[in-house]
Amino acid sequence: MIILGIDPGYAIIGWGVIRYERGRYLPLDFGAITTPAGMPFNRRLECIYDELTAVLEKHKPDAVGIEKLYFQNNQKTAIDVAQARGVILLAIHKCGVPVYEYTPLQVKSAVTGFGQAQKPQVMEMTKRLLRLKAVPKPDDTADALAIAICHAQYGGTATKLSLREK
Repeated sequence: MIILGIDPGYAIIGWGVIRYERGRYLPLDFGAITTPAGMPFNRRLECIYDELTAVLEKHKPDAVGIEKLYFQNNQKTAIDVAQARGVILLAIHKCGVPVYEYTPLQVKSAVTGFGQAQKPQVMEMTKRLLRLKAVPKPDDTADALAIAICHAQYGGTATKLSLREK
Protein backbone atom coordinates (compact mmCIF):
# COMPACT_ATOMS: atom_id res chain seq x y z
CA MET A 1 0.00 0.00 0.00
CA ILE A 2 1.29 3.45 -0.92
CA ILE A 3 0.26 6.15 1.55
CA LEU A 4 0.59 9.91 1.28
CA GLY A 5 0.63 11.75 4.61
CA ILE A 6 -0.17 15.47 4.69
CA ASP A 7 0.40 18.05 7.41
CA PRO A 8 -1.89 20.88 6.24
CA GLY A 9 -1.08 24.56 6.37
CA TYR A 10 -0.81 27.48 3.99
CA ALA A 11 2.78 28.67 4.41
CA ILE A 12 4.23 25.15 4.67
CA ILE A 13 2.41 21.97 3.75
CA GLY A 14 4.39 18.89 4.70
CA TRP A 15 3.95 15.73 2.66
CA GLY A 16 5.45 12.27 2.79
CA VAL A 17 4.91 9.14 0.73
CA ILE A 18 5.58 5.70 2.20
CA ARG A 19 5.04 2.14 1.10
CA TYR A 20 3.71 -0.16 3.79
CA GLU A 21 3.86 -3.88 3.24
CA ARG A 22 4.34 -6.89 5.47
CA GLY A 23 4.67 -4.70 8.57
CA ARG A 24 7.51 -2.60 7.14
CA TYR A 25 7.67 1.05 6.19
CA LEU A 26 9.64 2.25 3.20
CA PRO A 27 9.96 6.00 2.60
CA LEU A 28 9.45 6.75 -1.09
CA ASP A 29 9.54 10.54 -1.17
CA PHE A 30 8.87 13.53 1.05
CA GLY A 31 9.02 17.29 1.04
CA ALA A 32 7.11 20.47 1.62
CA ILE A 33 5.04 22.83 -0.44
CA THR A 34 5.89 26.39 0.57
CA THR A 35 4.21 29.64 -0.28
CA PRO A 36 5.79 33.03 0.49
CA ALA A 37 4.10 35.39 2.93
CA GLY A 38 3.93 38.28 0.44
CA MET A 39 2.09 36.26 -2.20
CA PRO A 40 -1.66 37.00 -2.57
CA PHE A 41 -3.61 34.40 -0.61
CA ASN A 42 -5.62 33.18 -3.62
CA ARG A 43 -2.36 32.58 -5.49
CA ARG A 44 -1.00 30.68 -2.48
CA LEU A 45 -4.03 28.40 -2.58
CA GLU A 46 -3.52 27.85 -6.31
CA CYS A 47 0.14 26.89 -5.75
CA ILE A 48 -0.87 24.43 -3.02
CA TYR A 49 -3.45 22.85 -5.32
CA ASP A 50 -1.09 22.61 -8.30
CA GLU A 51 1.90 21.28 -6.38
CA LEU A 52 -0.12 18.76 -4.38
CA THR A 53 -1.83 17.54 -7.55
CA ALA A 54 1.63 16.95 -9.05
CA VAL A 55 2.66 14.89 -5.98
CA LEU A 56 -0.57 12.86 -6.20
CA GLU A 57 -0.14 12.21 -9.93
CA LYS A 58 3.52 11.24 -9.52
CA HIS A 59 3.07 8.79 -6.63
CA LYS A 60 -0.51 7.58 -7.19
CA PRO A 61 -1.16 6.75 -3.51
CA ASP A 62 -3.75 4.19 -2.45
CA ALA A 63 -4.77 6.41 0.47
CA VAL A 64 -4.09 9.81 1.98
CA GLY A 65 -3.82 10.48 5.70
CA ILE A 66 -4.27 14.09 6.78
CA GLU A 67 -4.21 15.76 10.16
CA LYS A 68 -7.58 16.94 11.41
CA LEU A 69 -7.83 20.67 11.83
CA TYR A 70 -7.67 21.94 15.37
CA PHE A 71 -8.05 25.56 16.31
CA GLN A 72 -5.27 27.50 17.88
CA ASN A 73 -5.46 30.86 19.62
CA ASN A 74 -5.12 32.89 16.42
CA GLN A 75 -8.51 32.85 14.68
CA LYS A 76 -7.21 34.35 11.42
CA THR A 77 -4.54 31.68 11.12
CA ALA A 78 -7.11 28.95 11.78
CA ILE A 79 -9.40 30.31 9.05
CA ASP A 80 -6.52 30.52 6.56
CA VAL A 81 -5.40 26.96 7.40
CA ALA A 82 -9.01 25.78 6.99
CA GLN A 83 -9.18 27.37 3.54
CA ALA A 84 -5.88 25.76 2.52
CA ARG A 85 -7.05 22.43 3.91
CA GLY A 86 -10.17 22.70 1.76
CA VAL A 87 -8.00 23.15 -1.34
CA ILE A 88 -5.88 20.16 -0.25
CA LEU A 89 -8.99 18.00 0.16
CA LEU A 90 -10.26 19.14 -3.24
CA ALA A 91 -6.98 18.15 -4.95
CA ILE A 92 -7.12 14.72 -3.30
CA HIS A 93 -10.78 14.25 -4.26
CA LYS A 94 -10.13 15.27 -7.89
CA CYS A 95 -7.40 12.59 -8.05
CA GLY A 96 -9.85 9.99 -6.72
CA VAL A 97 -7.89 8.97 -3.64
CA PRO A 98 -9.64 8.10 -0.35
CA VAL A 99 -8.85 10.44 2.56
CA TYR A 100 -8.52 9.49 6.23
CA GLU A 101 -8.28 12.09 8.99
CA TYR A 102 -6.31 11.76 12.21
CA THR A 103 -6.01 13.84 15.34
CA PRO A 104 -2.57 14.67 16.74
CA LEU A 105 -3.34 12.25 19.62
CA GLN A 106 -3.97 9.41 17.16
CA VAL A 107 -0.74 10.16 15.27
CA LYS A 108 1.31 10.26 18.48
CA SER A 109 -0.24 6.99 19.69
CA ALA A 110 0.40 5.21 16.39
CA VAL A 111 4.01 6.35 16.08
CA THR A 112 5.21 6.25 19.70
CA GLY A 113 2.60 4.16 21.52
CA PHE A 114 1.87 7.16 23.78
CA GLY A 115 -0.74 9.78 22.92
CA GLN A 116 0.90 12.45 25.06
CA ALA A 117 4.34 12.07 23.47
CA GLN A 118 6.27 15.24 22.84
CA LYS A 119 7.11 16.40 19.30
CA PRO A 120 10.83 15.38 19.51
CA GLN A 121 9.78 11.84 20.51
CA VAL A 122 7.42 11.57 17.54
CA MET A 123 10.09 12.86 15.17
CA GLU A 124 12.71 10.44 16.49
CA MET A 125 10.36 7.46 16.20
CA THR A 126 9.38 8.52 12.68
CA LYS A 127 13.06 8.60 11.74
CA ARG A 128 13.63 5.16 13.28
CA LEU A 129 10.54 3.51 11.80
CA LEU A 130 11.48 4.75 8.33
CA ARG A 131 15.19 3.98 8.87
CA LEU A 132 16.22 7.52 7.91
CA LYS A 133 19.62 8.98 8.75
CA ALA A 134 18.10 12.21 10.07
CA VAL A 135 14.72 13.68 10.93
CA PRO A 136 13.32 15.25 7.73
CA LYS A 137 13.14 19.01 7.60
CA PRO A 138 11.10 21.12 7.83
CA ASP A 139 9.21 19.71 10.82
CA ASP A 140 6.01 19.70 8.75
CA THR A 141 7.55 17.04 6.50
CA ALA A 142 8.39 14.82 9.46
CA ASP A 143 4.84 15.35 10.74
CA ALA A 144 3.43 14.28 7.35
CA LEU A 145 5.49 11.08 7.41
CA ALA A 146 4.19 10.39 10.94
CA ILE A 147 0.63 10.81 9.63
CA ALA A 148 1.36 8.31 6.84
CA ILE A 149 2.70 5.84 9.45
CA CYS A 150 -0.45 6.43 11.50
CA HIS A 151 -2.61 5.47 8.53
CA ALA A 152 -0.51 2.35 7.97
CA GLN A 153 -1.16 1.38 11.59
CA TYR A 154 -4.92 1.93 11.43
CA GLY A 155 -5.59 1.26 7.72
CA GLY A 156 -8.28 -1.31 6.99
CA THR A 157 -9.04 -2.15 10.61
CA ALA A 158 -12.44 -1.76 12.25
CA THR A 159 -10.88 0.98 14.36
CA LYS A 160 -9.75 2.74 11.20
CA LEU A 161 -13.11 2.49 9.53
CA SER A 162 -14.84 3.94 12.59
CA LEU A 163 -12.34 6.82 12.70
CA ARG A 164 -13.11 7.67 9.08
CA GLU A 165 -16.79 8.12 9.88
CA LYS A 166 -16.12 10.73 12.58
